[in-house]
Amino acid sequence: MTEGAEEKPARVVVADDQTVVREGIVMLLGLLPGIEVVGSAGDGDEAVKLVAELAPDVVLMDLRMPRCDGVEATRRIRADHPGTQVVVLTTFADDESLFPALRAGARGYLTKDADGEEIVRAVRSVLSGDAGLSPSIQRRLLERLSDAEPRVTASEEASDGLTARETEVLVLIAEGLSNQEIARELHVSTATVKTHINNLFAKTGLKDRAQAVRYAYAKGLVRPPAG
Repeated sequence: MTEGAEEKPARVVVADDQTVVREGIVMLLGLLPGIEVVGSAGDGDEAVKLVAELAPDVVLMDLRMPRCDGVEATRRIRADHPGTQVVVLTTFADDESLFPALRAGARGYLTKDADGEEIVRAVRSVLSGDAGLSPSIQRRLLERLSDAEPRVTASEEASDGLTARETEVLVLIAEGLSNQEIARELHVSTATVKTHINNLFAKTGLKDRAQAVRYAYAKGLVRPPAG
């Protein structure tokens, strides 16, 4: 896209079983720049059907809904419609809600006290290939993964044939940097960063950034934050 060209708005579906909440979110999104609400759903089944019909860019997904909850709906959407990303927007920020949603394929996770700027940032992040996680949730994810994975010796690090630069990019991903931030850190273009990420994903068999974080901790390339 040339500089100054106007970005197409992100096409969004909202899924929430509470009518008042759903309508409020739709109204808020209608006021935000760069977002176009193309549909709303009252449960997970309806969300999956709308995705099949409308092919939105992003679904803002509540988790606790009747018939088909948000985790199952996310799993079905990501399996059958990989072009649609899912950002969880829920009242609950506990581990029992967070980790099943991320394992199901959600790329972002916000609580319903998020403001419009945070929602726009999360939507743009997942569409650019980054994770749309708030800093507090990202810290909990890193801590959980670092506690769950055993460390390996230095001789086993980067055992999948990663180059030094690919390993460097992997470490920066695990530290929570976006593609743009990695590009600034390494003084390269964002396109170059994406190429390195594609290469390291192919070599390691990783599918997304959450798995990359897990891999980096498992290989001992990153240490958990102090304190």
